[in-house]
Amino acid sequence: MKLNERSLAFYATCDSPADNAGFLYKRGERHTAYHRRWFVLKGNMLFYFEERESREPVGVIVLEGCTVELCDSAEEFAFAIRFGGAKSRTYMLAAESQAAMESWVKSLSRASFDYMRLVVRELEKQLEEMRWGPAGGCGGCRGSPSSWKLKPSGLERSPERPPALPAVLPKENGCAVWNNVPGADQPPDTSGCGGHDSEGNPRPPPLPPRRRASSSEAGSAGVAAAESPSTFNRLHEQYGREVARLRQDWLERQRGPRP
Repeated sequence: MKLNERSLAFYATCDSPADNAGFLYKRGERHTAYHRRWFVLKGNMLFYFEERESREPVGVIVLEGCTVELCDSAEEFAFAIRFGGAKSRTYMLAAESQAAMESWVKSLSRASFDYMRLVVRELEKQLEEMRWGPAGGCGGCRGSPSSWKLKPSGLERSPERPPALPAVLPKENGCAVWNNVPGADQPPDTSGCGGHDSEGNPRPPPLPPRRRASSSEAGSAGVAAAESPSTFNRLHEQYGREVARLRQDWLERQRGPRP
């Protein structure tokens, strides 16, 4: 890991609040004697100075991938910072009192980002349980909050839905047709309302399917479209006379036989 000495020195001596600070006894790497040093803990970095008034730190310990544990030593209130790996260094430290040792061990154990990540996950879990209740609190159907949907109340009128179409329409001569014959195979009605909607009103009859026009019908339609308005007027008059004749016959039947 490459660290900028000037940036570290500025961060160690700046006015940013420290997580812990105080005198500790540190055992040397080559000599086993303990030396009194001023330690400052900021985030996951443990700085140590020769004196409290020193402007630059003597060294820094990055507290990632390490464990803090008590150890047996000639000094009282001793503890160690151990890193994983065969060639990793172990830092032997000693406090001046039992309370100071407990305070330092607790602070150093909570300084790494891995510990902070675990704390954040635990807090998120507790917050979710406070919002949605413990697991299984709703009959074992607990899901993520984003997957929950509010059910419409009974007072709200749901929009009228058209009748469901069959899953597979039968085909006749290559064209899909609608089968309205009673007793024919139709998909089961899963809505539980039969031929009525949720409010008990009868549903409208299904719309007839769109029938594919044959070639002869398509040709006649094209010819009819090409005809002039006079042809339409002639057909209108012809059918009008037939309707008038049928209406006259109906009126005579209503009047009964003549005396």
